[in-house]
Amino acid sequence: RSPAAMPAFRQVGEKQLPQEVVFMCWSPKRDLIALANRAGEVLLHRLANFQRVWSLPPNENTGKEVTALAWRPDGKILAFGLADTKRIILCDVEKPESLHSFSVDLAITYMHWMEVTEESSVLTSFYNAEDESNLLLPKLPALPKNYSTTAKIFSEEKSDEIMKLLGDVRLNALVLGGSSGFIEIYAYGMFKIATVNGVAGSCRGLCLSSDLKSLSVITEIRDSSDSEAEITYFQASKLDTSLLSSYLPEVTRMARKFTHISTLLQYIKLSLTCMCEAWEEILMQMDSRLTKFVQEKNTTTSVQDEFMQLLLWGKASLELQALLMNQLTVKGLKKLGQSIESSYSSIQKLVISHLQSGSEALLYHLSELKGMALWKQKYESLGLDASGIEEAITAVGSFILKANELLQVIDSSMKNFKAFFRWLYVAMLRMSEDHVLPELNKMTQKDITFVADFLTEHFNEAPELYNRKGKYFNVERVGQYLKDEDDDLVSPPNTEGNQWFNFLKNSTHLKESPLLFPYFPEKSLHFVKRQMEGIIDQCLQKPADVIGRSVHQAFCLSLYKISQSEDSTPQLFKLPFLWNDKTSNIHYVLFTILENSISKIHILRRHTDTSRSVSNGILAVEFGNILNNSINESSDSRCYSCLDAHFYDDETVTVVLKENVEQEGKERVLAQLPLSSVYTDEDQDRKFIWDSMGRLDERSGEIPTCTVVLENQWRVLENMKAQYVSVNGIRKVSCVLSSNLRHVRVFEMDVEDDGEVEEEEEEETT
Repeated sequence: RSPAAMPAFRQVGEKQLPQEVVFMCWSPKRDLIALANRAGEVLLHRLANFQRVWSLPPNENTGKEVTALAWRPDGKILAFGLADTKRIILCDVEKPESLHSFSVDLAITYMHWMEVTEESSVLTSFYNAEDESNLLLPKLPALPKNYSTTAKIFSEEKSDEIMKLLGDVRLNALVLGGSSGFIEIYAYGMFKIATVNGVAGSCRGLCLSSDLKSLSVITEIRDSSDSEAEITYFQASKLDTSLLSSYLPEVTRMARKFTHISTLLQYIKLSLTCMCEAWEEILMQMDSRLTKFVQEKNTTTSVQDEFMQLLLWGKASLELQALLMNQLTVKGLKKLGQSIESSYSSIQKLVISHLQSGSEALLYHLSELKGMALWKQKYESLGLDASGIEEAITAVGSFILKANELLQVIDSSMKNFKAFFRWLYVAMLRMSEDHVLPELNKMTQKDITFVADFLTEHFNEAPELYNRKGKYFNVERVGQYLKDEDDDLVSPPNTEGNQWFNFLKNSTHLKESPLLFPYFPEKSLHFVKRQMEGIIDQCLQKPADVIGRSVHQAFCLSLYKISQSEDSTPQLFKLPFLWNDKTSNIHYVLFTILENSISKIHILRRHTDTSRSVSNGILAVEFGNILNNSINESSDSRCYSCLDAHFYDDETVTVVLKENVEQEGKERVLAQLPLSSVYTDEDQDRKFIWDSMGRLDERSGEIPTCTVVLENQWRVLENMKAQYVSVNGIRKVSCVLSSNLRHVRVFEMDVEDDGEVEEEEEEETT
C-alpha cells in the first residue's frame, strides 16, 4: 500500500503551547483533556481545535509543582497532587476552583482513580437507601455570600456543590503513590481508607483492579552505592487487597459515612471563618480607648469610679470629658453602637443556623457510625472502634455546649451595650449642651442599676491582662471566643452561684456519666473545635491502618535498569504503564528495554483465573517495515524504536515509534497495535519461564519476540518530534506531545467507516 493512501486517525487540533507540559490526562466521560505545565498551572482543553476551557494558576494555598493528575471516573472532578505543599486538590470540572483539599505526608508521584464495578443485591439496596439522612436532617443552610472566597463551596443557593463533591454512591477510590514506598487509598477521593506499607522505592505507576482484589504497583528503586552512575531499576509488585473486596458493602457504607463527616467538618470550619469575619476590629475600640485613658490620666481615681460618678452625679471630671468629647465623640459612639449591633447579630445568626445545624448533622452521622461499629461481625475487621467514636461524639457535644455559651455571651453583651450606650449618649449630649429629646431622658432606677452592674463587672482595671494582651480592659467579650491564637478565654463566663454547676461539683457519680458532655469553661471556641477535629481524625484514622496492614505482597519482579544519562525527560510520562482489563483477571505491564540501540516494547501479561491459578507471560514486540517507500534498502535496516505506549482499550495498545536509521526526515509514527496480532499462538508466550531472582533486562535475549507489520492502523506525524502520547479509548481520542513538551496534536482515532477496513496483520513469529 503506498503511503499516499488516506492516513488513519483524523487530526482535529494542533497547538504550540507557551509552557512545557508535564502532564496530560483525558477525561473519562467527555472530550476534555487536563494538562499541567512547568509553571504549575492546571489547564483544561477541549478536543476541538484544542481550545482552552479554563486554567487554574498556581497560588500559595495550593502550590506550584504539580506532580500527578487523575480524573474521577464520572469526569466531574479532577484531582491533582502538588509536591511543594504536599497537598491534593479536588477541582470542579465546570469552573477552576478547589472543592476539597487535604495534605499528605510525602510528595505524590502518581495517582490513579478507579470505580468499583461490582454489583450485588446488598450494594444496590444501599445505593438506593443512601439518602436516609436527607429525610431526617434539615438541609444545611448555605453560607452567606458576602464573606471571603474560602466559603465558595457551601455558599451556592442550593448545596448541590456538596453532592457534586460526594458524587455517586457507588464506591470509587483515589490511589496515591509517592516517594519511599508511600501508598494510600482514599475512598471517594476524600477519606483515607488504607495506608499500604511494605513497598520499596518511589511509585511510578499504580492500578487498583475494579473488583478491589489486587493493587499493582511499579516502583523505582535508586541504588546510591554506585556513585559513578546512579542506577534506577523498576520493579512490579502485586498486592493482595482482598479484605477490601470481601467487605465491599461495609467498606462502601463506612466510607460514605466518613465522607459525610469530613464535608460537615469543612462546613463547620467555614462557618467559623465567616463568624470571625463578621467580628470587626472596630469592636475593640472601647478597650483601646480606655487603656489609653488609663495611661495618660494624672488623677488617681480609677476609670470605673470616673464613670460611676458620671452615672450617679451627672458630673464628669475634665479628663473623662476630654476622652468622651474629643476622642470618642457623639458621632463615634453612634457608629460603635451600630457596629456592635450588626456584628453581634450576624454572629448570632451564624451560630444558630450554621454551627448548630452542622454539629447536629455531625452528631447524627457519628451516632450512625457508632451503631455500625457495634455490629462487630461486619465492621470490627475493618477497624471501626466504638469507643473511639464515643469519644468523638462527646467532643462534638462539648463543641455544641461552647457554641451555646457563645450565644448567651452575645445575648447579654447586646443588652448591656445597648443600655450603656444609651445612657452615655444622653450624658454626652448634656456635656455638649445639646438638646436632649425627652424620650431619651427617661432613666428608671432599674436602668441605672443595670448600667452600674455593667460598669462594676466590665470596667475594672486588670494589670495582669495588660501584660498578656497590652490592654487593661476586656469590655468586649465575644471576640475572645473567635480569636484563633488563644486557647484560654481572657474573661471566662462567671459560673459562681450557678446551681447546676454546684450540683455537678458535689455529685461524684455524675462527673463520669457518659450522658453529660464535658464542658470547658476556660477555653475558647477555636480550642474546642480543634480538639473535636483531632479526636474525629483519630477515630477515622484507625480503619486506614487496619485495612492497610491486611494488604500483602503477592509477587514482586525486577524489570530493568536505566542509566541516569537518559533521565533528563520529566518522570511524568515515563513508561512502565499498567492496565487491568474489564474483567480484572488480566493485568498488563508495558515497558521498553533497550536492545542493540533499539528500544523494544515488552508486554507482561499476568492472568488470574477464578481458580486463583496464575499464568505469566512476557513478549517483546518488534515493528517491521511500515513505510514501504524505500524498497531498495535492505528491509532489516528499517527498525523502529518505541518511544511511548499506552493501552487504548482492552484489545489495543497505542504506540509512538521512531525510525532507527540515522538520516534526514526521520519520521515519527503514531500507530495502533492490536493485541490479537501479538497473542496469536497461545502456547508461544509461555516459553519464557522467569524466576524472580534476576532482572528481566539481563535476560532480554531469552524473551520471545513477535514481529508485527501494521497494515493501516498508523499515521506518520509530519514535522513533529513526537515523543509522548495520551489516549482515551472510551472517547476514541489521542493527544501526542513533542519531545520539547510544547507542541501538541490531537487526533480522533476511529474515523474510518465501519467494516471497510479489516485488520490485515501479517504475523511472523520469530
